[in-house]
Amino acid sequence: MVLALISSLEQLVDQYHLNLLQLIFIIFIVTIVLLGSLMTLVESHLPNSIRQSFRYGKHSHKGSTDALVNHLEVPKAWFSHFYVFALGWSILALYFIIRSVITQEVAPEFVLRFLDLMCGGRQHRQVQVDSSTALVASLLLGLQCVRRFYETNFVQIFSRRSKINLSHYAVGYMHYFGAVTSLLSNTAGFVRGSKPEPFTLSHLSLLQLSYILIFLFAWHQQYSSNMVLVNLRKNAKTGAVQTEEHLLPSQGWFNLISSPHMFFEVVMYYCLSDLMTPIRTWKLIFVWVASNQTINALLTHQWYKENFKDYPKRRHAIIPWLL
Repeated sequence: MVLALISSLEQLVDQYHLNLLQLIFIIFIVTIVLLGSLMTLVESHLPNSIRQSFRYGKHSHKGSTDALVNHLEVPKAWFSHFYVFALGWSILALYFIIRSVITQEVAPEFVLRFLDLMCGGRQHRQVQVDSSTALVASLLLGLQCVRRFYETNFVQIFSRRSKINLSHYAVGYMHYFGAVTSLLSNTAGFVRGSKPEPFTLSHLSLLQLSYILIFLFAWHQQYSSNMVLVNLRKNAKTGAVQTEEHLLPSQGWFNLISSPHMFFEVVMYYCLSDLMTPIRTWKLIFVWVASNQTINALLTHQWYKENFKDYPKRRHAIIPWLL
């Protein structure tokens, strides 16, 4: 019965040229832009259920709560769960693309069938990126997944009182599922009738090579920014956790913006999306990440200003000197 259902879905996807991954990210973008705009413009007029569901972390909803939403909340520390998934999923994708480049063979049939189902259908997927470019992008995204796995499972100090809505938890899984899968969706060797090429950086333009360097810079700066936040909760001499409160950061990029870790997330995804040009799904992923991080950064900036009366006026929310 399950196989029959999958077969019917494959026919539907192929008949109507449905790209399920693009549909997922379009829904994400519309939702975050709509709700984010309402939260920043008319939050006081929104039901508590929406405000409570949308907010989390330092800018979580304060005041009366919705009983149903309370049952749909999980510890924020569960963020670490979807980085476990992201790490495994990115390693699996990396294995298949390295295998394809080394053996010069097309991906296994079950991989092609899965990509057909998720990325537009058997008759509509085309090669848009060479295997060398996709391998580089997979290595970069894999590097990010490794670091975030390490941070959330071994470094970050999550408040035991902090909650997130179950929808945030599910979106985390879907984001990494879609982003990693999209690395292979239109890559040579992963589209029927195509063959991978030997690995070479000659396919990358000078601009794309610069994106690799920018990505690595942003990757390191995001880690440094996250460590600033971690160290705020530790005793400087002993390294022991001494508080779970949100304190005022004042080192590095925090002197310019309230959320440098979010800024560098956007930078990294811009680099990946341009590396994977002209795959439309990756453009959607970038718009989704940029929208999500910007809305979250604006709410964080607002929280800092409300809770620290001496908050530096020259500090912006997410883009130095601009926003």
